[in-house]
Order: sequence, then C-alpha cells, then structure tokens
Amino acid sequence: MTDKRHRETFHTDKNNYEYTTVTHDENKVRIYTLKNGLKVFLAQNFDAPRIQTFIPVRTGSNNDPADNTGLAHYLEHMMFKGTSKIGTRDWEKEKILLDQISELYEQHKAEPDPEKKKEIYKKIDEISQEASQYAIANEYDKIISSLGASGTNAHTWFDETVYKNNIPNNELEKWLKVEKERFSEIVLRLFHTELESVYEEFNRAQDNDTRLVSYELMSALFPTHPNGQQTTLGRPEHLKNPSMKAIHKYFDEYYVPNNYAMVLVGDLDFEETIQLVDEYFGAIPYKELPKKTPIIEKPLTEIVKRTVKSPTTPRVQLAWRTDSYGTREAMMADIMVNILSNRGEAGLLDLNINQTQKMLWAQAFSVGLKQYGYFSIVAVPKETQTLDEAKDMVLEQLELVKKGEFPDWMLPAIINDFKLQRMKGLETAEGLATNLYDTYIRNRTWEQELNEMDEYEAFTKEDIIKFANEFFKDNYVVVNKEKGVNDKLVRVENPGITPVKINRYAQSDFLQQILSEKTEDIQPEFIDYQKEITTDKIKDKKLSFVKNKYNDVAQVHFIFPFGSDHDRDLGVSTQILQYLGTEKFSPEDLKKEFFKIGVSNDFKTTPDQLLISLSGLEENIEKGIDLLQHWMYEVKPDQEIYKQFVDTVLENREAVKKDKNRIMTALTNYTKLGAFSRFTDIISKEELQNSRVEIFADRMKKLFKFPYEIFFYGKDLESFKGYIEKYVENESFSIPEPKKYPEPETSGNVYFTGYDMVQMEMSKIGRGNNVNTADFGKINVFNEYFGRGLSSIVFQEIRESKSLAYSAYVSYAANAELGHPDYVTTYIGTQPDKLQIAVDTMNDLMNELPEVPIQFENARNAALKQIASTRITRTNIFFNTLKLKKLGISYDFRKDIYQQIQGMKFEDIKQFYQTSIKPLHFNTAIIGKKENLNMEAVHQMGTFREVTLEEIFGY
Repeated sequence: MTDKRHRETFHTDKNNYEYTTVTHDENKVRIYTLKNGLKVFLAQNFDAPRIQTFIPVRTGSNNDPADNTGLAHYLEHMMFKGTSKIGTRDWEKEKILLDQISELYEQHKAEPDPEKKKEIYKKIDEISQEASQYAIANEYDKIISSLGASGTNAHTWFDETVYKNNIPNNELEKWLKVEKERFSEIVLRLFHTELESVYEEFNRAQDNDTRLVSYELMSALFPTHPNGQQTTLGRPEHLKNPSMKAIHKYFDEYYVPNNYAMVLVGDLDFEETIQLVDEYFGAIPYKELPKKTPIIEKPLTEIVKRTVKSPTTPRVQLAWRTDSYGTREAMMADIMVNILSNRGEAGLLDLNINQTQKMLWAQAFSVGLKQYGYFSIVAVPKETQTLDEAKDMVLEQLELVKKGEFPDWMLPAIINDFKLQRMKGLETAEGLATNLYDTYIRNRTWEQELNEMDEYEAFTKEDIIKFANEFFKDNYVVVNKEKGVNDKLVRVENPGITPVKINRYAQSDFLQQILSEKTEDIQPEFIDYQKEITTDKIKDKKLSFVKNKYNDVAQVHFIFPFGSDHDRDLGVSTQILQYLGTEKFSPEDLKKEFFKIGVSNDFKTTPDQLLISLSGLEENIEKGIDLLQHWMYEVKPDQEIYKQFVDTVLENREAVKKDKNRIMTALTNYTKLGAFSRFTDIISKEELQNSRVEIFADRMKKLFKFPYEIFFYGKDLESFKGYIEKYVENESFSIPEPKKYPEPETSGNVYFTGYDMVQMEMSKIGRGNNVNTADFGKINVFNEYFGRGLSSIVFQEIRESKSLAYSAYVSYAANAELGHPDYVTTYIGTQPDKLQIAVDTMNDLMNELPEVPIQFENARNAALKQIASTRITRTNIFFNTLKLKKLGISYDFRKDIYQQIQGMKFEDIKQFYQTSIKPLHFNTAIIGKKENLNMEAVHQMGTFREVTLEEIFGY
C-alpha cells in the first residue's frame, strides 16, 4: 500500500532529543531512541495525575535454554527480590553465601543419584537459612507501594517479559531510580523458597485443563519451534534442577537496553520525562544480543490428532498454523475469526450453532506471535454428541466461507467493529500503553500499527473466499479433550524447606534514602456528583447524563430497581430472550441487525437490579433503542426453541459441576451462606421442563412498564432528549417485594468437596458485624498491611518465608449495603502435604496481629497516595452514585476515608482487628482429592462434612 494515511515523521525537542511521531495519530505518541538503543514510548493522558508504566523485554520462554525451561519466567519472579542495594542488610556477607548456594545448585543439577541430590539440597537449605538473615523480603514492593503504585506485577510469555506499575506522576523520578537499579543487576536471594512458589504455580497449571489442552495443541502445531516445545512455566524436572548461573547468563544477555523499552502513558511532560529517563537509563551500556538461528517449521500436510483427559466436560479444539503477527495471512485469519465469531454477535458460529443451540458452545479465535501464530476453533458438544460430530459441525461453517455463503454487509461491519474496539481500547492510559508495548514486542512500528485498519479495509470478500480455500485444508491439529483421569499429572513430595528469616523490621540504605526524599504531594480531588451529573425528567422517568469528553462512543443504560431477589426467574427470562425473535426478525436476524449498526446490547441481572445497556457510536444509539424495544415488546414465544434452551441450560449445569473453579465458588458460597441462599434458590429442572415459554416472554414484554431510570453517556444530551421520549411510557406496574435470604453465623463447620487435582484449595469465611462506613479507612489500610499484596504480612510469611503457596491472602470485605454483614475471607492453594503447616501459619497470623510499624506506615501512606492520585471519570461518575446510595451516602465518600487514614495510628488498626476480626468464628471450604486430606488437621478446624455437588449448586 503506497498511499499511507499514517506516516512516521522526525522531530527534535527543545533539549535536542530526537523523536518520531506518526501523522494523524490522535494520541500524539512520541517515540525516542536513546544512544544505548533504549526505545522510549511517551503519550499523554490527563484522566488522573498518574502514569501507566510498562517495561517490556523482548525475551520470554522461547529463549529458555533447552535444559533450563521455565528460566525466563523464574527470572521474572527473581526481578522482585532486589539487588546489591535493594533488599539486603549486608551485601558483602550475603554475597559470599549466595555464591556458595549457586555452586551447590550446579552440583545438584549434575548429580544423578537421588539420595545424594537430597543431601546437596539439605546443604542448600542450610546455607539459605544463613543467607536469609541478611535478606529483606519484598523490599522492592515496599519501595514501590511507598510511591503509591498500583497494579505492580509482571508476566512472561513466548517472546516477552513485561514489568508493570501504575504510579502517581509526582513519583516518576523515584520510580526511575528504583527501576534503573533493578534493571542494572539481578541478585538471586531467597532463591529456593521462591522456586517452590513457582512449583506451586506449576501445580495450579496442572489443575487447569485449558492449559493442558493448549500445551498439547502447541506441541503438535510446532513440533520443532519453541512455541510448542517450551512452555512458559517449564518442565518439572528443570524446575526442580535449576541453575543460578544460567539465570545470571540469561539476564546479562537479554536484559540490555537495546532489548527492552520504556512505555509511559499518563499525566506527563514530554521533555522533562525523556530527560529523566535518559538520566537514569541512558548510562546502561548497549550490548549485542546472542545470535539466534531462526527455526523454520515444515508446513503441516496432514491432520494431527492428540487426546487429553481431565474431569471437566469434553470439548474439541482445532488449530491451523498461520504466519507471524502483522502479515497478510495473519490478518486474513483475524478476519476469518470474526466471520465465525464476532464477539458472540453475528458470526456464522454465533448464529448457526450457538444461537440455534446445535451444541453447547463454539467459538473461533486467533493468536498472532512474533514468529508464526494460529487460527483456532473450540467446540463443546452436547452430551448426546461425539467430539467428531462437534468437529464436523464447525468445519461445515468453514465450508460456507469457502463458498462465499456469508452476507456482503458482514465484512464492512467487521471492519467498523475493529475500529470501534480500537477506539475504546486506546481511550485509557492502560489501553494505549498496552498497545504500544505489544507493538514493540512484535518488532512493529507505531506507523504499521496505525495503518493496520486501512489494510484491513482494503480486503474484499473475494480475497477472503480465496484465502479460505487456500488456507483451510487437511493441515490442522485437533485435540480431543475427553472426560477422564489425567494420568500425566506430576505429584511431588514437599522438599522440606526450613522457613527463612524475612527481617520485617529491617530497611536497606536504598529504601531509607527513597523514603527521605520528599516530593510535593498530589492533592486529592473529590468529585461533586451534583455538578458532574445532569439530571432531568422524561415523563415519569429520571434521566441522568454524563458527558463523554473522549470519543464518539455512547452508552445508554436502563436501570430497573429490582432483580432476582424480587423475581427469581428474571435472569432466566433475559437469557431466553436471546434465543427468541419477532414477527419481523428471526433471532438470528436480530443479532445481524445489531451488528450492522455497531451497537451491542447487554442484560445484567443482580439480586437488586436489572441493567439493560446499549453501546455504540452515538449516531446509531437511537437505532439501537428502537431495535431493542421492538425486540422486547414484540418478542415471539416459540416453545420448540424454549425446549432446546432448557436442554442447553441443563447440560450447562452438568458442565459447571465438572469445573473446578465453579465448584470452588459454589462451595465457598455454601460455606458462607448455608444450604438456602440466592445461589442455590434457582429454578428447578422440573419447573424449567414444565413451563411455557410465554411466562418468560411476557416478563420481557411488560418490562418497560415497570419503574426504571435512564443513564446516558455521550456528547449530545439535547439530541438524546429529542428522541428518547417516544421510547418511554409511564409505569403501570409496581416493584414486587424482595425475598429475604438468611445470612447465618459462621460457626466452625468444615465443608469438603472431592475433585481430582494436584493441589488442595482452602478458603475460610467469617461473618462479621453489619457494615459500618466509619470503618472503611481502617479496612483499606488493614487489607494493604496484613492481607493482600506482595508486601503484606500474610504474603511474606506464607510464601516468602515458608514457601507454602503460590497464592495466599486474607481479605476484609465491607458489605455493599447497609444492614448486612461484612465478611473476612482467607485463601490458600497448596500441595496437600503442605496444607497442615499452611493452616497453622495462617492461624498463628490471625490469632495475634503482628506489629510492624514500618510496614504500617508504608501501607497507610500508600493508601493515601492512591486516593490522592485517583480520579473518578467516565461512566464511573454515575455508577458510583448508585453504589453509594445503598450505603446511605450521597457525596464522594473518599473524602472521609482519606481524612480517617491521615490521622490513623497502628493502635486504630489493632483495635479494629481486636473487635471486628479476632472474635470471629470461621467456616472452612476445602476442595481436593479426599485421599490427600489430613483428617487430623481438618478436625482441628471444626465439624467436618463432605457435601455433594447437588447440595452446593442447588441442583
């Protein structure tokens, strides 16, 4: 394409830094390249005085050494352990011991005798004990949270490792100082405890059959390329035999400034920011990257079949290998995905399979990687169907595309949807920053990224048909996920790690220096809801309006002040509606009509509210309202469709009862609320089968005759008021009385449900006092200090010191409505042979609140900085008022919370803990293999009872 709309242009700023921009870029992104090769992407977003930061490194598991898979991911974990300045009390002494540990790991890796390996590991454990007296656990996180950062995290994938923080803009220089230190060197302290946590992450992955299917699929698609031969988490034998020297070598080779970027989007000054980045990162030396020989896969010329077994519902997944992200083939595959599955709206799979309920569910998607990618379809058959039948049904849809049997309007509608989704994605700092780091990782330019929409727009229907016929042949991988026992699970014994010292009370010189450097505080801004929200009356309906200052996407919400508590079957009725049409439009035609105008609809039922939402370009919102009301007023009952719906619902219920995460959620609700709750009080199989569709359809026909209010988010209120009145009729029905559900005491019961898995998961739930808004500041700081986050007391003790779990937390959740109780929840997921000590450790922590003044101050200041630098924007302005109304509040309550935290002392938290948490009795939910349960430990927790799936789900 020669005539490109977006072109790269070169500039020099007032300080002589050269940068590029791209013409017609609405976000005005600047891209600098420092002398050492560091790329710096800067863009402004003034939603809040904060900056979204990403440091994407162009390396991931594909660069792992073949005998050290999982290394890139493990290195990512170790990047949070500090340096020779961060996280140490005495680096000189600590270094001697870490060097000894490193040598022992080399011996351990080379030793073939299992017994001798154990002896070496005991020595590693012993010296790690000694080394830990000099280590300060999680000091990086303490520093970052002291800045008021949020979203501190990282991830590793095939070709990327990305480090994330969202920071107040007044702390940019401190953040750069910390990150410069972190990216200059790596210190592998507290190594063997973190390794065990990574192994627990591996165990979690074994219990996730989506990953199991993906591993099998990728292995078959890429028989020689690392995409398929090296998983991000690595092989268990490599995780258990690591090399610290190999990690240092990897860091030295790939963590160089010409192989990572700095992405900063937010409330920043371009010239000041690039000077600061150069000051801190400009001196890190450029280094040539290791030479890599490209691995070229031979074309797939046959159907490759694989099988995976697990306890969940059967499904089948097909995949065709594509060319790399950004190539013509990958873009064509992306369009093919949307012809089949365009966000569940009007694709061929959506309409011909999901809408007509021919199987439980089918969806297409594509993944574009740095080298290669793939197009995939997942299909979940009904119980009466085989996996081969499901496969044939989705292949039939591909044949329709090959024959050109898809409507002419679909391709332009897909391109318009691409543009709409991109517009939504780039309007936030995080969305734009994510797109920028993605562009960097994939070796693309911002010019290429912005021109992509024009390239998509140039494709014709003939191009797609030609591509489909050339691309989709018997050259794919099919993975059958059957229901059964996974005989590939790796179960290992607890290595017997001695808990290490975490030195909670210590601070490095580096941390003390950061804390002593004062920056000018950001002043909090509390919103005046009355000023920001325009209200009016349309007939007898309240209309609220918030102006969209960002783009042309509008939303209209119809908010009904009743939900499933008032009418148990309201949610089911909205689900049935999705499968019904009108005299004018079939159900499939309705989906097409919405997609043509680019307006999406959403029905969300909660216990006390039904929310019907429309979203799309403002110019099309009236068409969306007209179509929505035509659908609901004129809905045509169809008993045959209803019978299919009932069959699908009942099959989905059975599928849910095989899903570990859904079982744990149901078990937790049962543990919290007992046998009768809104989660178990659902329409029965018999009621569903014996009902007439008219009962549910009539609910929808009458809905707009009930009380509701309207919220419009857009640009032109007057235009909206000009047409909305004709869609509003005065109410003629009143709101039914809500059903009251019990909120019983939690009194020391233990509920267990069996599931074939590697880990055990345990959650304890305690019912607290009724919600008191005067406690919200204390709750905020308590959670930050004690229970959640990388530097919390619980995380440090459970994971850092004793390496008992990958995930562990304690959370105090205030109720969202006055007159109802708060709840305290604890969670641990760990190997069965670690459960006893994990429970004992959690009990010890919960019995007496540890007092760490430094950490309390850090938590308090972090909470203040986050409130001060957060701004309420967009639709949150309105929806926040609905939440506050349930608490009897009509103003920005963050002001009270901020003032409470400002004057808070540790004694306040301690008093809150003594009166609101310590006296609580807890019920316990446990899921896992029954044979792995330590019954002695379980009986110490309370009265044990094994509960059935029927009991916890209510069906």
